[in-house]
Amino acid sequence: MSDDRWSRTAARLAELEERRRPAFTEAVRAFLQPRGDERAIDVGTGTGALAFALSPFVAEVVAIDNSPELLEQARLRAGAFPNVTFAEGDGTRLDVLPGVFDIAGCARTLHHVPRPERFVAELARVARPSGSVLVIDQIAPGDPLVAVELDRFERARDPSHTRLLPDVDVRSLLEANGLVVTRTQFVEEQRDLDRYLDLAGCVGERRERAAALAPRDHGAIVGWYLASKHSLRA
Repeated sequence: MSDDRWSRTAARLAELEERRRPAFTEAVRAFLQPRGDERAIDVGTGTGALAFALSPFVAEVVAIDNSPELLEQARLRAGAFPNVTFAEGDGTRLDVLPGVFDIAGCARTLHHVPRPERFVAELARVARPSGSVLVIDQIAPGDPLVAVELDRFERARDPSHTRLLPDVDVRSLLEANGLVVTRTQFVEEQRDLDRYLDLAGCVGERRERAAALAPRDHGAIVGWYLASKHSLRA
């Protein structure tokens, strides 16, 4: 379903990701360490950040999102990435055969998903035996009360936000789908509040409310998880 907010902010998000692309591409390469011949799928691709980062290091990337506005911006920037194809789709019900991708990944997507367990189950389903699942997302603080306050701010800023998952929940979702976590890293990001609100198209009364709810520390912890799908015969 189309979202007017995305039509207002998709270009802004794409421009930000374009500026960050060199650093993010190198971070993805170093963390994932791909062979170069893999088929990859980026679910919840948005404006294509993960798909474009994967593109130089794999044979093919299929990028899926449910927002036409975000996909339009991704396609506008895809000229330098001929091995990336885009399609509209629901990440919790992929129209994809099981076990066809060497890498199944998502970046900054789970906190937008009402049922993240279904989303992760789909990533696991479409990954081949011995394939990899990559999850990158902001992580909830360990203190539950602080986490509730942070989610309240994030929802005021961006109504599509559902809930940040703590590290233990991300690991549990991966393990529940037969995935074994093989590598993790946690990166602290500092965010300018005004720019962060601008990025979500947060204006008027909603902006005032979000600013009032903003945590004093505008930093965020982003977790990177690489998990292996073990073959049933292993």
